[in-house]
Amino acid sequence: MVELDGDLQTTLWTTAQAAEAAGVEPGVIRIWAHRGHLQRANSPRCRIPRYRAIDVVQAEKATRERARRQYATA
Repeated sequence: MVELDGDLQTTLWTTAQAAEAAGVEPGVIRIWAHRGHLQRANSPRCRIPRYRAIDVVQAEKATRERARRQYATA
C-alpha cells in the first residue's frame, strides 16, 4: 500500500507505486508520461523511472477532470 501521508513534494514512486496511488494500471502511468502529463523525476538513463508523488496526484486529478467535461451537441 502506498503511503499518502508523507511529503508528496519529495517522495518518489516507481511506476507500480504511482499506479496504485492513482487507482490505475501501470500502463496508464506510462501513457501519461509518454503524452507529457507526467514527468520523470530521475534521469532518463535510469532503468527504473521514478515520479514525484505530487506530480502523480496532479496528473490523476487533471485526467479525472478532463473525463468529466461536458461537450455541447450541435
